[in-house]
Amino acid sequence: MRLDNRRVPTARITQNVLSAGETGGEAVLFVHGNVSSAAFWRGTLTALPGGYRPLAVDLRGFGDTDPAPVDATRGLRDYSDDVLALIDALGLTGVHLVGWSMGGGVVLQALRDRPSAVRSVTLVNPVSPYGFGGTHGPDGALNHPAGVGGGAGAANPDFVRLLAAGDRSDGSPVSPRNVFRGTYVKPGTVIEDEDALVESMLSTRVGEDNYPGDAVSSDVWPGVAPGTRGLLNALAPTYFRLDDLHVIDPKPPILWIRGEADVIVSDTSLFDLAHLGALGVVPGSPGTPAQPMVTQTRAALRRYGDHSEVVLDCGHSPHIERPEEFRAALVDHLKRS
Repeated sequence: MRLDNRRVPTARITQNVLSAGETGGEAVLFVHGNVSSAAFWRGTLTALPGGYRPLAVDLRGFGDTDPAPVDATRGLRDYSDDVLALIDALGLTGVHLVGWSMGGGVVLQALRDRPSAVRSVTLVNPVSPYGFGGTHGPDGALNHPAGVGGGAGAANPDFVRLLAAGDRSDGSPVSPRNVFRGTYVKPGTVIEDEDALVESMLSTRVGEDNYPGDAVSSDVWPGVAPGTRGLLNALAPTYFRLDDLHVIDPKPPILWIRGEADVIVSDTSLFDLAHLGALGVVPGSPGTPAQPMVTQTRAALRRYGDHSEVVLDCGHSPHIERPEEFRAALVDHLKRS
């Protein structure tokens, strides 16, 4: 099936959209995660059965969408408002939203702000409803009022440097290619279109207004706090929190698909400074507990009500690693919604 690629002007920014299938089918809008683009959904778009209109958007600062700045103090709303503006521009109603990783937080924020536009939600290894880093416990209690442990300062500077340089090699353990191999997928998994997915990662706009954002230091361990600009700060628990998702009306059904070997979104995430402190990788930890990301998502969805969970033998990217099993679960959810 051929994929169409076009830029769509909206009331906010011009967004790049990949599409496939019937223009009159039920709209299924796929939202990618951090350091990626709509290209990560190519295989899923072309494999959906008839009766659906599959679409995948490049978020701001990724792919071919406008590299507009991100106001981190709004949490993920710059992204979710863009998604809702795209839905309006395309004249879509009753949309099935599918969000992976950071994109899971984006679709949950869109659901929280306009539930009437959403027919169903599918979360794929989503970020916790309490952001990334700086919290503990199932209800996302802050480790410190300033949100220390989260934000752009938590990014690996060598990875950011290689990303900005467009590095395609496997010469460094933190090159985009090796980060893909070691954390986006379960180590040892061979992905045929790896080169194309690395190119997608390299489409990320690097800087204080996009990824990772403005880094802020802190006197409190682990020495970083959220800034006010850019993506990783938008994920900070001081700005992105969905404590009241369970009160929305209507409540479309939510499917949660996750890889059991995920090391990015995990109760023991290798990207969580608190967990790295417990391992001794980040020195000086006062015993700050790791963020239980999966536990937090499960608690929030139980409060929400209408949800189901599917666990696959893979890492952070079920749609890439286990495409047939992923699509089977997704299509079953779409049919029942």
